Amino acid sequence: MKLLFSCSLLLFITAACLCGSAATRKLRGISSSYKRFYRERRSFLCIDGSRVIPFEQVNDDYCDCEDGSDEPGTSACPRGRFYCTNLGFRPHYIPSSRVNDGICDCCDASDEYNSHARCQNSCWNLGQRERAYVEGQMRTLDEGLQLKQQLIEEGVLLWREKQAQLRELQQALEAGDTRVRGQNSSESTFRLLDSNKDGSLSVEELQEKLVLVQEEELLLSEEEAVALMGGGRQMDLPMFQHSLWDVLNTENRVKIRGIVDAEDPHLKAADTAAEREASSLKKVEEAYDTINMEISDLRKKLAIDYGPDWEFLFLNSQCYQLNVY
Repeated sequence: MKLLFSCSLLLFITAACLCGSAATRKLRGISSSYKRFYRERRSFLCIDGSRVIPFEQVNDDYCDCEDGSDEPGTSACPRGRFYCTNLGFRPHYIPSSRVNDGICDCCDASDEYNSHARCQNSCWNLGQRERAYVEGQMRTLDEGLQLKQQLIEEGVLLWREKQAQLRELQQALEAGDTRVRGQNSSESTFRLLDSNKDGSLSVEELQEKLVLVQEEELLLSEEEAVALMGGGRQMDLPMFQHSLWDVLNTENRVKIRGIVDAEDPHLKAADTAAEREASSLKKVEEAYDTINMEISDLRKKLAIDYGPDWEFLFLNSQCYQLNVY
């Protein structure tokens, strides 16, 4: 009786061990997300739904399913995949053809469970190196974010500075424009022609200061000067603005002379004053053009996309060197 009980107990333990090893064999090479397809039961449905097979044929080293899902832990199926758990490192899949081929593909050595290869579990060391690399990358990222914040602050200040500079230039442009118009006004031209500064123009003054432009410059005759004055011999400022000023500005047949009689002190003084006014006007016009160019350049710079927070504005017009290894 005791002998029979001992034999029965031994058979039960052996069967339990065999069932446990079979279950372990069948679950090899499966990720946790797929384990629900491999629960112990009478039959197994291929994951692609193409076929139903007895559960005993799972991981039996014979390919029954077209998608290779019945052999996740062997190299029987050409389309099969083996899941490396790689605890402590990154899990990944390998082609099932690499299972038990004598080469260690999984860092936890799970792919060579039945081969002559002696694989060491290197997942922890690999994981440590990767974690150190990621930590280094995070430190670099943190430093980059701090630098970006500095660039944003610098960019905002520079943007405000350039906006203020633009406003100042626009104000200077308006002032220069007014000055240019003033320098080039009818009053200035009238004063230039009024050699004796008596507040009116005479026929003689027009003959002295104006020339006819044809193939060459010709002195005005008395009749031509009288005609330009509307038939009179004197012309005040209002009359000049409504007649001769338009002729000088819109017609090319009459212009102001550039040379005067050096022996006449009055004409010489008037010519000197005219030269000073012309020089002053030229300087004003040059300053006006310079301000216009500065405004144009500044507007072009401000129109560039320097990032949503102007973080790249501070880098504008600066040179950098990048070494790529």
